[in-house]
Amino acid sequence: MPSHENGPESELSDDALVSVIGESLVDIIDDPSRGTPAPETHPGGSPLNVAVGCARLDLRTKLVTDFAEDPYGQLIAEHLENNGVSAIVGGSLPTSTAVATLDDTGAAQYTFSIGWDINGASIPALAAVESSLHVHTGSIATVLPPGNKTVLGLLEAARHHATISFDPNCRPAISPDTAAAREQAEEFVAASDIVKASDEDLRWLYPERTPEESMAAWLELGPSVVALTRGAQGPVILTRHGRVEMPGESITVADTVGAGDSFMAGLISGLAQMDALGAAARPRLQDLTPDQLHALAAYANRAAAVTCSRPGANPPTSTELGSLTGSFAASEG
Repeated sequence: MPSHENGPESELSDDALVSVIGESLVDIIDDPSRGTPAPETHPGGSPLNVAVGCARLDLRTKLVTDFAEDPYGQLIAEHLENNGVSAIVGGSLPTSTAVATLDDTGAAQYTFSIGWDINGASIPALAAVESSLHVHTGSIATVLPPGNKTVLGLLEAARHHATISFDPNCRPAISPDTAAAREQAEEFVAASDIVKASDEDLRWLYPERTPEESMAAWLELGPSVVALTRGAQGPVILTRHGRVEMPGESITVADTVGAGDSFMAGLISGLAQMDALGAAARPRLQDLTPDQLHALAAYANRAAAVTCSRPGANPPTSTELGSLTGSFAASEG
């Protein structure tokens, strides 16, 4: 499939500030507790959700992804266009799907039918990451061959001028070999400046130690910022110079679909407001103060809370979320 650009030309003709690399799929949500007559279908995939979350927070965003010219692929294409995300599409497999079955708490268990291959889009993908200030990847795209090696190569090409972020968003149903998934995750952690994981991710990858011990170990591999999400317990952010944590916001949870992706988009947006993205800004990223880390964690925490308060992966807009609180963005930017 040829690459193509979605979204208003006036907004997307410039180079992307953020490029996201990873899978797009259609979430088929089965919620027996609501008594719905049939499952609902929504565009999804962790990287797609992060891209939409970034775009809704007013970052120029491109998504290097894989979907087909079939009905599900059309649903994804329209979703990206409606949210101002420019798509670079490779691969030729049918559009991937994930059946999410919700329990009584709104938590999702997934069953996947998925492929990941961005063959055919390597040249525009390379151009996208080389023109970006920041590149994000994660989830299935970083573990599923043949596309996972291509993703790592794109990060290596981007690192000279862009900051890199990674969220493993582990899916044991896709990569059940824990040891192999751990090795792959650490390869991407070492290539990244900002890493985010959930407590579930880290307990699965490293069952012999606590999530915070794993955060500290990842920090030693090279990133400047390691963030941990813990559901209602709230996030922890760790750097070489400080640590912050806070409880989750008090909300009525509709479901948790896409909450971690909204948190990740909030991190990227918050760091952009601090002028802490891009290779030239690595010293600023490495020296974030405790107050800046607290403001960043609070901002991303709010983004996740908004998403949890409504059904599906529906991240907040900049109008809903507001700007980073305090003087940090204005004085440090």
